Amino acid sequence: MPPRDPFRVSEVASRRTGLAKPPLSRDAIVEEALRQFTSDDGGGVTLRKIANALDTGPASLYAYVDDMAELQALVLDRALEAVEVDRAGGPWRERLEALLGSYVRVLMASPALARMAFRTTAVGPNALRVAEAVLELLAEAGVDRLTAAWALDMLTTFVTAVAAEHADGPDPTAPEGPVVQAIDRVPASGYPRVHAAREDLLSGTGEERFAWSLDVLVRGILSRAQA
Repeated sequence: MPPRDPFRVSEVASRRTGLAKPPLSRDAIVEEALRQFTSDDGGGVTLRKIANALDTGPASLYAYVDDMAELQALVLDRALEAVEVDRAGGPWRERLEALLGSYVRVLMASPALARMAFRTTAVGPNALRVAEAVLELLAEAGVDRLTAAWALDMLTTFVTAVAAEHADGPDPTAPEGPVVQAIDRVPASGYPRVHAAREDLLSGTGEERFAWSLDVLVRGILSRAQA
């Protein structure tokens, strides 16, 4: 009989099924929950569905998470691992725009994730990594610590709002959408300013509006810091 290889990873056998299921852990629960939330049916995720996928009962999950709210916060933090924060070189403004652009793309990759981000606060290493990077860039811009702290909240709220706005199906500002139809038909007699600005209200791409809004926010932050 050949000697046992100490570096070979062997599968644990179960008397009932042949192979034992992987041990349950918080990390496994978060990974499975993230997989389900970012799937096509991400809006219908429950603790029971997550437990079934992990071949266990819902009660077993409560040993690792208190409830769905805590699990969603953990899932959101895990998703934020994909946000690119380490772009080297270039002015601080370009790096901040790139970071927040990456942030919104991560959230918009899944409608369920975008909606979750709008009502959930991620608390974990990845959310802290994003916060640290934003604060570092604002410090590089000469923004004082208090202003930067409040600006961090405003910037992340802006990003999550943009992602959540586009999370539910077709774009409401599409030519055939309700917003465009309503503005096109608004009477000049009752709403003269809306009627006059109807083309401007619907102008620009999503990317252009995102960049414009971010520019306004950053200019306001810098103005407040200087004051």
